[in-house]
Amino acid sequence: MLVPLTVMHRPLLIALLFPVFLPAQLDQLSRVLGSVGQKYAVTEIAISTPDPRVRPLEAITLQMLAYGKEGDKKVRLRRSNPRFTIRQPNGGWVSKPFSFQGEQPEKFFEESNSAAWNVIRDAKGEFVTKDTVLYTAPESPGTYTIEAVLDGAKAEIALQVTPDAPARRKAETRTFPQSPRPADPYRPLAEHYAPFIAQETWFQPKSDYPARFDYDGDWHGDNNWDNLEEGSSQAYVYYAAMETATHWFLIYNVFHPRDYSDRCIVGTCHENDNEGLIVTVRKDGTPFGKLEVLETLAHNNVYTTCSNRSYRNGVHNIDGDIELYEGSHPVVFIESGGHGIYGSLTSHSRFTLARGEFSEGTGVTLVYKGVAERPKHPNDRLVGYELLPIYEEWWLKTEQGKWSDRTFDAYYQYQPLGDRPALRQQIGGAFLGRKEASNSAKPFWGWHDSLTLKKKVLSVGQWALDPAYSLTRTLAIPASQPFSTDYVFNPYLGIGQPPAGLPAAPAPVAAVPAPAQPSPTQPPPTQPPPPPDASLSLQPAPPPDAAPGPAPVAAPPSLRPAPDPEAPVMPAARSGQLEVGARIDGVALLIVEVHAAPRFEVLSGQPVANIDIKGLTPGGPATWTATRLSGRGTVTIAEAPSADNAHTVKVRIEDPRSGAGDYRIRLDWKR
Repeated sequence: MLVPLTVMHRPLLIALLFPVFLPAQLDQLSRVLGSVGQKYAVTEIAISTPDPRVRPLEAITLQMLAYGKEGDKKVRLRRSNPRFTIRQPNGGWVSKPFSFQGEQPEKFFEESNSAAWNVIRDAKGEFVTKDTVLYTAPESPGTYTIEAVLDGAKAEIALQVTPDAPARRKAETRTFPQSPRPADPYRPLAEHYAPFIAQETWFQPKSDYPARFDYDGDWHGDNNWDNLEEGSSQAYVYYAAMETATHWFLIYNVFHPRDYSDRCIVGTCHENDNEGLIVTVRKDGTPFGKLEVLETLAHNNVYTTCSNRSYRNGVHNIDGDIELYEGSHPVVFIESGGHGIYGSLTSHSRFTLARGEFSEGTGVTLVYKGVAERPKHPNDRLVGYELLPIYEEWWLKTEQGKWSDRTFDAYYQYQPLGDRPALRQQIGGAFLGRKEASNSAKPFWGWHDSLTLKKKVLSVGQWALDPAYSLTRTLAIPASQPFSTDYVFNPYLGIGQPPAGLPAAPAPVAAVPAPAQPSPTQPPPTQPPPPPDASLSLQPAPPPDAAPGPAPVAAPPSLRPAPDPEAPVMPAARSGQLEVGARIDGVALLIVEVHAAPRFEVLSGQPVANIDIKGLTPGGPATWTATRLSGRGTVTIAEAPSADNAHTVKVRIEDPRSGAGDYRIRLDWKR
């Protein structure tokens, strides 16, 4: 029997349908459901903008307004994805569509009385109506005509590109000098394989530009959201290197000040963002070896592309081939907003290297030049970036108690699976962040892959802290391919010595006040990096004249240095607590996973707001109690941690009254 869907059923249906969707999946759902509840034809469209004047290389929003007829009355309709085109060649660029940000100029007419459609509309909010694009003006002043087309209806607007238009872009207050080239023997290898980055841009382009963590001149993670406009847009990528007897492993981290969306529902936006990729290179007797595997991270999922045809699917599938730029630089696509990273030849990519085009809108391409350049506009090409060493920039600051600035949080003790090398000290599992969601961006030692974590193949942090072992767990590597998992050098696991010349204590790179903004027509001069030193002082590879064919590689006897009896050891905490503040309207779950940043999941009602989380997670199995310090509803443990749920605790907060209530909750844990 079919049961009518009433208002009472909506919270349950929303809770069942929508917590599992990522923003990209919601966008896809929007397209599928775009015609649901629509019964009025579009008879007219218009283009709205706050001011038809714009400065060269600056941006304005263009919103499409769609209209139909209700009898003799003209009404505004909810319609998405108009096609915007620029009439004149070289007349600027338009982004992919997004939901209008701000107060709507006119109310929408509700076309359907369908309860199901209303549930979808309420749950998805502005995801349904993607009617706006960001227009970036060209460098040359003039008048440019932009046309919008939707369902056969057309509209156009003439925009005046002139230096006399109001300024919409704030001047940056920081400029970083060119960094001295570090005395790192792995640096030439990192430069040789530095990725070609195809970075999609959207309606907050500066949030999409790869940056350094201290882009605003300080090491505080909890002001990076607010300092976006004034901070430096110079392009940086972080790198780390590890080595076994058979392979080199290069880890590249791409940091963004914001993870953003056109609808920041719970968990979809957060301060700071750091995703990345791992390049696996086989030593083959040549100075730089042979690239075999490229793994990329997107929203706690690892995607694998491969050039070694003897490797086969394992826990992970091989998602495609590796595309190279200028022979050695793997090409990766980074999505706008959420910044998931994918190989350019996978199905997730929206960039084509051969044409240099982004399929759905605008984007910036970046290449390693040894100089941190600024993108001139959201569709710039071949912007130079600089490499920064993770060991020096981040790792020396991450041990608990060793660094005073507000950089890291969610400290935990790394506990690998498979009897692999562990760590004795507590390390920061996340960058400190408070806006939109707390502590949601992680350095590579805080990353996890959802599939291998669920299957208990790898622990939190293990994919990137122990890439040699993790690759042997996720792909099927034949015995004919020598693959050592014993490290010659992995300073993050205490194996081998850090490269000579790196400091023993944190040494932040200070930003200096920015000079006058460079003219868009005169970007900072590009200087080529010093030529790579082909004589890498690394573990020697087989000589070029070695007999052809792979030879078995014996693992070195003991690569791990003996423990220093005088070295300080930070014991794992036996107990601790989290204190959580939030504004709840309805029913929400507070979810605390092992090593991961706590997060909220809304079961009914409005998104959780004013989230404030302080304290430590246990970094392993523990028993939990929950105490409501303030708030008008109930707080209970809905799911206790166990081996079956990967020691995750779920706390249910139920606010019974209308409107939102402020809550303060203390979670005590004990090993």
